[in-house]
Amino acid sequence: MLPYESRLKPLARRLRKEMTEGEQHLWSRLRRKQLLGVQFYRQKPLGRYIVDFHAPAVRLVIEIDGSQHMEPGHTAADHARDDWLRAQGLRVLRFESSDVLRNTEGVMEVIFTQIRKALEKSPLTPFRKGRCPSGMPVSTEPRPEHRLVPPFEKGGRRGEFQ
Repeated sequence: MLPYESRLKPLARRLRKEMTEGEQHLWSRLRRKQLLGVQFYRQKPLGRYIVDFHAPAVRLVIEIDGSQHMEPGHTAADHARDDWLRAQGLRVLRFESSDVLRNTEGVMEVIFTQIRKALEKSPLTPFRKGRCPSGMPVSTEPRPEHRLVPPFEKGGRRGEFQ
């Protein structure tokens, strides 16, 4: 995990409780490792910023922009923030909130493609730092293809990755 300014933690907690409609909608698709088994965190402090969604295993940040991001001051701040995140080795995807709500499948396809590309370069390992408990390195063979599984309905059965 990247270090962050501790003063941001209470604000991040508040933002998790007050997510926008677009953020809530996307979170329902990202949570519980639904995309290729990748863990996402929401309203995650990174450095001096709080990002909407972060998947550290694939070094991906997702930002959902509302209408205020179109204002000149916000645009410059967003560019500076994206530059800093990229300098940390993170890939930044930005979507407008209206796109998340109206074209959810298209947004999910873009995210899915980025995760798949990242996993092809560096597959996830089930153990910390790529080593099993005995200390031996874990195989770096590519993971088998997974398919995108939609989130399960409340009270329904949880989807399985294949």
